[in-house]
Amino acid sequence: MDDPPVAFAAHLLRDRRRSIHTVRAYRSTAERLLAFLQAHWGEAVGRARLGETTTADLRAFLAHRRAEGLGNASAARELSAVRAFLGWAGEGAAGPRLKGPRVKAGVPRPIAPHEAIALAAEVAEDAAEPWIGARDWAVLLLLYGAGLRIGEAVGLTGAVLPLGRTLSVLGKRGKTRIVPLLPQVRDAVETYAEASPWPTERVAPLFRGAKGGPLSPGIIRTSVRRARGRLGLSDRTTPHALRHSFATHLLGRGADLRALQELLGHASLSSTQVYTAVDAAHLMDVYRNAHPRAE
Repeated sequence: MDDPPVAFAAHLLRDRRRSIHTVRAYRSTAERLLAFLQAHWGEAVGRARLGETTTADLRAFLAHRRAEGLGNASAARELSAVRAFLGWAGEGAAGPRLKGPRVKAGVPRPIAPHEAIALAAEVAEDAAEPWIGARDWAVLLLLYGAGLRIGEAVGLTGAVLPLGRTLSVLGKRGKTRIVPLLPQVRDAVETYAEASPWPTERVAPLFRGAKGGPLSPGIIRTSVRRARGRLGLSDRTTPHALRHSFATHLLGRGADLRALQELLGHASLSSTQVYTAVDAAHLMDVYRNAHPRAE
């Protein structure tokens, strides 16, 4: 009997030229769906049988995954992979239609850590070329993992390589600041640099567009807009929201406001307070712990 997940993974790697990361994730989803359907239908399931999957079957599968603790963003990604798998099994025929979960719109809020990673992964997996996926993954990790503005990230040149534990960033008004680099962020940038078909030159842009020119922030914004729709994330989920999340999550872990101001490159502390949308109770705790006359 054929092994649909294995054949599907081979198709993604050979015909769609997807990254190893994407192939692994999509194959895992295909395996989960296949195992569920075999238990659900009570029989072995091959590629031809997959074409009989109904919307009710998909709804049952997602309910099963929800019971395992899957959140909205992860559920939407799972559904996206399922659609690709069933589309492959049906050789392009329209499969069952099921609308993905959505996050309720509300006041601006930071993106949860798992949503930030899901968003970056979705953008990378949707890239036309593996090196472009590596590029987009690196750029978005710089926003969420180091707090860079999108313009600062795409403005980096080859002079930043080789990377160390910190990165020198040229921000607004020509002000330079130093930001620490997490190992995951550093690895992402270095992986992109190795995969890029364009030479790394000290005075040339580090991040290149598909034709070798400087990467436009608009390309990243468009990719994020498409990905957030597939993941069911709010329209407020933008590249800048990743920087916003970086700041909010640091403050939530007790980071000092002044230190955060330096990391973000803000001219005034008030900008940092507004930008990070920290709740008043947390700000009062910081004040009471820091001000000599707070008691």
